[in-house]
Amino acid sequence: MFVAICPRPTSTMGVCCRLKAKTVLYLHGFASSSQSEKAVIIRDFFHRELPQHQLLLPDLPYTPKEADDLLQQICKQTPPDVVIGSSLGGFLATRLTEQFNCQAVLINPAVHPHLLLRQHLGRYYHPVRAEHYEVDASHLPILAAQQVTHIQQPQQYLVLLQTGDEVLDYRQAMEFYANCHLDVQEGGDHGYQDFESRLADIVKFCQLA
Repeated sequence: MFVAICPRPTSTMGVCCRLKAKTVLYLHGFASSSQSEKAVIIRDFFHRELPQHQLLLPDLPYTPKEADDLLQQICKQTPPDVVIGSSLGGFLATRLTEQFNCQAVLINPAVHPHLLLRQHLGRYYHPVRAEHYEVDASHLPILAAQQVTHIQQPQQYLVLLQTGDEVLDYRQAMEFYANCHLDVQEGGDHGYQDFESRLADIVKFCQLA
């Protein structure tokens, strides 16, 4: 299931109305949802400031094959111009960017999720989505196979990192995305502190306004 915020007419859009509308896809991290803090910040920002664009906010399945199947379906039906991804969503956004030749904005992206998740096998409960999910060993080789080995067009990527990420080693992303537009902030955390202040930079990079 995914939520689409479609263009809506309004008398306050002004010049923005005449700009080419784009499709933007936001991908949340593992064990998160379209109701996460960053997803809500992005949804409200687009609704308020960029109503001419279409924003897609999928709730991704927990299993990597099903998540990939859903994203393939979405992107073939509505090819994105921009994919924004956080954590595991950044990993998935990289795969889609290489496949569909769009722009990408990655926020503390996972580079080797199959190595990280092997330390967290087991059954969990998601309080927001009110459902159980399982991290299974069979998921790991699927994630490994989904990993992009080389960035073909690094100029299409903006990678936002904070060195205080307590979940992922930001240096892995620095190395893998070394030729991309890298923005590294000291401190912060995995959720990316003060994310809302970076929305203008994201809009400028993607030329959404």
